[in-house]
Amino acid sequence: MNAPLKDEPMSNHTTWRLGGPADIYFQPQSIAELQSFLGELDHDMPVHWTGLGSNLLVRDGGIRGAVIAATRAMGDVTRVSDHVIEAGAGAPCTTLARRCARWQLGPSAFFAGIPGTVGGALAMNAGAFNGETWDSIIDVDTIDRHGTIQTRQKSEFNIGYRQVDGPVGEWFLAARFEFVEQADDNVTAVRSLMRERQDKQPLGLPSCGSVFRNPPGKFAAQLIETTGLKGHRIGGAEVSQKHANFIINTGCASAADVEALIDHVRDTVEDRHGVRLKLEVHIVGEPA
Repeated sequence: MNAPLKDEPMSNHTTWRLGGPADIYFQPQSIAELQSFLGELDHDMPVHWTGLGSNLLVRDGGIRGAVIAATRAMGDVTRVSDHVIEAGAGAPCTTLARRCARWQLGPSAFFAGIPGTVGGALAMNAGAFNGETWDSIIDVDTIDRHGTIQTRQKSEFNIGYRQVDGPVGEWFLAARFEFVEQADDNVTAVRSLMRERQDKQPLGLPSCGSVFRNPPGKFAAQLIETTGLKGHRIGGAEVSQKHANFIINTGCASAADVEALIDHVRDTVEDRHGVRLKLEVHIVGEPA
């Protein structure tokens, strides 16, 4: 079995390039390795899952417990039938978008606007460009602490805006999507959305993607921008000048800097607009 790493800095595994050490960090090479690892793990030890490390702020004190990285063992995207695609939880959403474009299946181009993996997208019903992950789901495979794998129907989950509630103590391994044939040029659509992301978002700088959810009928970025917070800094963390719903690591930020800036943005927007922004990013771990 691929050896787990001890005291592994999570700054090596998050798109913010931040985070203290995880007690155990494990990247299985296969589902069998994953099942074996879970079977041997102390049942009292907390388990955290990660993909590409986007949408995740790990505090400077690190994570107590085990972190499982899904990208290698669960990274495939395959065509099961004419209209059904199976994607592993570790597959990047951009890969799903490109494969579906090649197969002329959709609506799927919006996945090009999601910076993480399919597993993370399933867990929060991630969306972009007017599409959401669970719109085309048929069913999903999950695994629990004992390594037991089950197939769950979409009807077993309560799906909302950036929220998914389902069986407790299970994590996503894969999903089947049902799409339809699309006569338009999906490849061009994906490239267009990727260019739009490049034009509007600070993709060349360490960030997590969107920090806050859009409130009903409003855009978080617009609320933040109208408070004059673009460019506001705390330590090495800065509200992006390019997109106000992004916080970037200018190169010397700590997780504490980012969390303090998140709190400042929320408080300022609430004071100015009367809206308390909800987090899209997940904050885990302990302070330094």
